[in-house]
This record gives sequence, structure tokens and C-alpha cells, in this order.
Amino acid sequence: MERSDFDVLVVGAGLSGIDAAWHLQKNCPGRSYAILEGRAASGGTWDLFRYPGVRSDSDMYTLGYRFRPWTDAKSIADGPAILEYIRGVASDYGIDRKIRYQHKVAGGSWSTKDARWTVDVEVGPARTRRQFTCNFLWMCSGYYSYDAGYLPDFSGMERFRGKIVHPQKWPQDLDYADKKVVVIGSGATAVTLVPAMAENGAGHVTMLQRSPTYMAMRPSRDPVAARLRRRLPVGMAYWATRWRNVLLGMYFYRLCKRRPDKVTQFLLGAVRQVLGPDYDVETHFRPRYKPWDQRLCLVPDADFFREMCRGKVSVVTAEIDTFTETGIRLKSGEELPADIIVTATGLVLVPLGGAKFSVDGRAVDPAKTFIYKGMMYSDVPNLASVFGYTNASWTLKADLVCEYVCRLLNHMDRRGYRQCTPRNADPALEEEPWVDFSSGYIRRALKHQPKQGSKRPWKLYQNYALDLLSLRFGSVRDEAMVFSNPLP
Repeated sequence: MERSDFDVLVVGAGLSGIDAAWHLQKNCPGRSYAILEGRAASGGTWDLFRYPGVRSDSDMYTLGYRFRPWTDAKSIADGPAILEYIRGVASDYGIDRKIRYQHKVAGGSWSTKDARWTVDVEVGPARTRRQFTCNFLWMCSGYYSYDAGYLPDFSGMERFRGKIVHPQKWPQDLDYADKKVVVIGSGATAVTLVPAMAENGAGHVTMLQRSPTYMAMRPSRDPVAARLRRRLPVGMAYWATRWRNVLLGMYFYRLCKRRPDKVTQFLLGAVRQVLGPDYDVETHFRPRYKPWDQRLCLVPDADFFREMCRGKVSVVTAEIDTFTETGIRLKSGEELPADIIVTATGLVLVPLGGAKFSVDGRAVDPAKTFIYKGMMYSDVPNLASVFGYTNASWTLKADLVCEYVCRLLNHMDRRGYRQCTPRNADPALEEEPWVDFSSGYIRRALKHQPKQGSKRPWKLYQNYALDLLSLRFGSVRDEAMVFSNPLP
């Protein structure tokens, strides 16, 4: 019988879960752990999404791990390269031997008396129920449902005689050569898919958007990083490029917030320069919101606009009336013919991977909790989760969370405590939305998510420099963290 009791259980073998495991091995070598992965393979997002052109919209010098330099020439990497990188780290450090595949966490219950989580797991294709126990539960299961993406209830979908595909469930045998394709949406997935399908043989690809998204162009290869790699040792070049990109990202974000009109004109001007003065940039590329009220879409090497100039891609800004037998009819009366319709309409966000938890018999409702330092939940002991930045690379925050959790575990070991619980005892603390973003996928999920508070340690700053000071160098002891349940 395989072992089922551990000091720490990590849930998820994606970018965050492998990061957590590396930090545990390095900083808490005396603690036993296992990774429970619901799917049959590691890699998380980078194994799940397999649509044409899938890539990161963050550079790999900040999306990559702090401890493992990214050495590929491309800083904007495709999905297979990122997956190879993650699995390479897991293999090189023996982390892959700790992964239990097809172990989907359904929920868990905390017992203060035993100072342990009992975790309910569905094992294998038959989803056989099994229980694991641990002292600390570390949720690295991502922020969205892996089961299905978001799909609005479009009128007439059942009438369409072609194929309807959601990027989260991309069929590997989909033949779109010489076909007319309509991609619904204007987010990162659509902006990635559209040029990739055009380059790979689609007859014509139309991006149908209800409203525009800000798009920022940058080269897929970082020339400064290349020069640094030629002149410095690998680790030093990686560190220098990483910090350069972090600081540039922070500067650009602050500029967007302080001078939104200036940034808007800069971004639209770049688009005009590529598409020419006769193209209606105002209609199709000026959003209704300010820069960074939603994530910007990255366009590496201007590939999206290059395909537009070739005549392989077009953009239509309009609302859908109904699907028809042969395409989509817009509210304007125009019909877009299509052989394939791709619904790049977003994700379904779920807290804690959709698992249900209880503490001493009391059900935990994440929406009624405050988020502590962006990683733990008020009145929920010995449980942390990883959620990256909305305005920077996911791994920047994941690395800091991993460091902090290990510091927390080591502090409990030194002091002989078995339990740490964030508690809000401040009557003046005001509720604020979990994330201040206007994106549809965020707005749809807010009622299910924890709240942030109006001040530390319950405030989320979305600022790497502030989090670095707090999570790497700040004390793990504060007025909100209660250590208890000493060893008998």
C-alpha cells in the first residue's frame, strides 16, 4: 500500500506545484511531501492547452523559475517549450518521483485536535475514493476550472452545420486547412490563435470581438538578453535580464495608471504604423477602458498585424445576433460565413481548484474569507494557495509565496507549533474586491472569491517590490497570524 500520510501535500503539478516542491526540498528538507495531480500528466496549463500557437504572454526571464535560468533564444516561448522547461526542472531535481498522477483532490477537512488535514482524493479513471492526511495543505491547482472553459449561451448554436471548438478542449485532429474560421473573442487566447491558424493554412481567419483589447508589440527574442548571455555567466545574465524586465514591467504599469491617455496614444500609434493610415484603428483597437484595467495582449513580432497585412486575417467589431447554418449573423444584419467557429470566450475561475473544505466540521466558504498576504484564508489553518500577479508574470508571485510558506513551516518547527491560522481581529478592516480588474472572467467570479482587506496584511498590492520586502524579508509573525496547537 502506497504511503498516504505526509507533512505537506502539494495539490497540482504545474508551474506552481513544481516550484513549491523545489522550495520544500531546499528549505524544508526534513519534511515529507507528495504532489497530487488530478490529470495524467504534469505541466498544468502548459499541458492542458494545445491550440495552435499556444504561448505565454509573459517573458520567460520572469515566468521562468528564479533558480533555473531560461537559456532559449526566444524570451516569448511557445507552450511546448515551456512544458519541456517545467518537466526538465521536475526531472532534474527528482520532483517527478513525488507526483501521484490521476489523484484529483475533491476536498478536505481540518481537525484541530489532530492538527491534520484529511484530504479526499479521486484516484484513476474510475475516480476511486481515497484519503490522504497531512499537517499542511498547499494548493497549487491554478485559478480556473480544467473541466471546461466559459461559453456564453449564443443563440442558434445548435443550427450551425460546421464545427464549434473551445480552445480549452482543442481537438488535435481538427483540419482547418483552407477553411473559413471565425474566432469569437479578443483576449490573449484569440490574439494567439488567429495568426497561428492563418500561418498554418487556414483560408481566412476573422476575429469577431464585441469590444477591442489593448495590444502591445514586442520582439519574441530579447536582444539585450542575448548580449548579456554573450558577456556574462549564464546565471548572472539571467538574473540581470530578470530584474531588468521586472523593473520595466513595473514602470510601464505605473505609467498606464498615471498617464493612461499617453499610453493609449502610444499603443494605438504603433498599430497605425503597422496597418497604415487608412485602417480604422479607432473602431477595432481602441478599448472602452484604460490600459491595465484589463490585461494587455502581447503580439510578439507583430504576427497578428502581419497576417492582417497579408489579407489572411480580419477584425470585426460587432455583437452577435445568432448562429446560422453557415456562420454567424451580427446584430447589424451582416453575416460572417464560417466552416469552423472557435469560442475563445474565456475561463471559468474557481477558488481552491473547486475543492470543498471544512474546519472542525464547519464548511469553508472562500467568499466569506479575507485573503492573507495573497496566499492564506482567514480562519483556515495550515492551508496556502498560489495565485500569481494580474499585471506581471505568474511565477514572480509564486516564487515569493513558496519562500514564505517554507519560512512559515520552519518557524513552526523551531517553536514547536503545529498550527498557523490567519485571523482578522481588526473591526476597522474594510472589504475590497479580490482583484480590481474589469475583465469579464474576473467579474463573473468575484462573488465566489475571497475578499482582500483595506490594509496589510490583507491588502493585495500587485507589486513585486513590495511583496519582495514583505514575503522574503518581513517577519512571519504579525498581529493577524496566530500560532497554536503546540506539540504534545
